[in-house]
Amino acid sequence: MTSATLPAAAAGTWTLGDLTVNRLGFGAMRITGGRPFDLAAPAGDRGQAVAVLRRAVELGVNHIDTAAFYFSSLRSANELINAALAPYQDDLVITTKVGPGRDPSGNWQGLARPDQLRGQVEENLRQLGRNHLDVVNLRRIPSEIPFAEHVGAMAELQRAGLIRHLGISAVAPQHMQEAQAITPVVCVQNSYSLDQRRADPLLRVCGEQGIAFVPFFAIAGQGREDGAAGGGSSGVEAVARAHGATAAQIRLAWTLHQGPHVLAIPGTGNLDHLEQNVAAAAIRLSAEELARLDSIAPTGS
Repeated sequence: MTSATLPAAAAGTWTLGDLTVNRLGFGAMRITGGRPFDLAAPAGDRGQAVAVLRRAVELGVNHIDTAAFYFSSLRSANELINAALAPYQDDLVITTKVGPGRDPSGNWQGLARPDQLRGQVEENLRQLGRNHLDVVNLRRIPSEIPFAEHVGAMAELQRAGLIRHLGISAVAPQHMQEAQAITPVVCVQNSYSLDQRRADPLLRVCGEQGIAFVPFFAIAGQGREDGAAGGGSSGVEAVARAHGATAAQIRLAWTLHQGPHVLAIPGTGNLDHLEQNVAAAAIRLSAEELARLDSIAPTGS
């Protein structure tokens, strides 16, 4: 198959700065096994995680989302990516994130101070085996330190050549304005799904400005780290039956239909689920189906 016929390319492409990616990507949070962020949970099979990553790339995935704090009792997402995919192909874009951190025992340390962000960036570089990071999402956590100070520290790392492009995560429109006053922003990553649409205004602003909007928990919705509990809606299930698809695939397809600037990064440690997720890039929903899905009332926040 040519690059244009690879399954992950079926939803088209978008650019993160000067980097072109297929809109259907892969999130690495779940490849370490167990419940994400629970060090007491059993670690996943290393060989299977490596196989999932390699298969994702074979299917045309060229955008992988990760973080140094994605690790379980035995596995590190960044280390698995390095082992599976290095030396990296030229068109592979690896997006990581900084801000939150964990100490070596796995305990959360809260939000890094601006002067601690370089250490987090260098840890990602070391784990991934790279000399620069393609895209780094600065994740905002409420703090007494102004968000602009953290953005300024990241802009310094850009000037130093450690970061190519900057994104931001867990933000509101005003934080976009703060960041853009300091340095260009190529993507915004927020929780967003059929069930949880609080970020609708942010999604629209990103579209107007040509900035990628990258939802996380697009399938899990309110389940978040625990994952999706099922279809959850008769409307989703009905559309899924019409397409011979799963509810998860319809949720991904709905996500990609929210705009050409919307990227999907579903994560899994299961090869079958990976194949299904990537196949969702080819699902085309009719106007009537979109209206039916849109009419499902979001729950929670």
